[in-house]
Amino acid sequence: MKIINFSSEFLFDLLFKLSGLYKIYERWLESRISRDPLPKHIAIILDGNRRWAKYHFFGIDKAHYIGAEKAEELLNWIYDLEIKITTVYVLSNENLERENEELTNIYDLLSKKLTKLRDDNRIHKRKMKIKAIGNIELLPKKLQQILKILEEETSSYNSMFLNIAVAYGGQQELVDAIKKIASLVSAGKLKVNDINKKIIESCLYTSHLPQSDPDLILRTSGEKRLSGFLLWQSAYSELVFMDVFWPEFRKIDFMRAIRTYQNRIRRFGK
Repeated sequence: MKIINFSSEFLFDLLFKLSGLYKIYERWLESRISRDPLPKHIAIILDGNRRWAKYHFFGIDKAHYIGAEKAEELLNWIYDLEIKITTVYVLSNENLERENEELTNIYDLLSKKLTKLRDDNRIHKRKMKIKAIGNIELLPKKLQQILKILEEETSSYNSMFLNIAVAYGGQQELVDAIKKIASLVSAGKLKVNDINKKIIESCLYTSHLPQSDPDLILRTSGEKRLSGFLLWQSAYSELVFMDVFWPEFRKIDFMRAIRTYQNRIRRFGK
């Protein structure tokens, strides 16, 4: 028998939904954030599927499915708000060590959602370049092929950017960058004394972006760490950690994070 505890937060949310106040608040919040400069690059760690499943007595497969639906919904929000660059952390290198059954489910979901994304008119209307960042060769061949097709078909776009961090590790990204630089030095194409910040950034997975550094990094689930996400690029990013599991994340939460960012004073170490 399942025992469900209806928390005060759950009842409060339910009351808001039934009364229609959510829509009113959402419109008000959107009008507020539109008055100030929006972050050009938002990076999001999609976290909390497993704990959400445990809390609601669902299977992990169900949680990943709803999480994937939420990621698809996220595309509407960044499209509506015209966020120029979005990077989503979907799957880390460490996640690849999970049980085969769970990974197979995640790969299938990714394949279906990415195939659907290929035919999404919003992508082509807004000229959104899509690129996977990470050790893509570690993924199943079918998923690699889908990602390759998405990248090829959006390669000429440069109005908006969607980066999918999958099989990604921030430390591995730096290792790969160091290897590229070492190869350039070894080949006589680069002098050691000429290595600088721009050279390093040109060898990172995000080198294709007009702005590789996220203005805002958002993590759901209440965890307060980056877990290796964009280690170099996050040096002066504003961090927002939200106590909501990814499957429950709403546009209101997204806009609240943006408003939090807008209310901060960025000094960049000065």
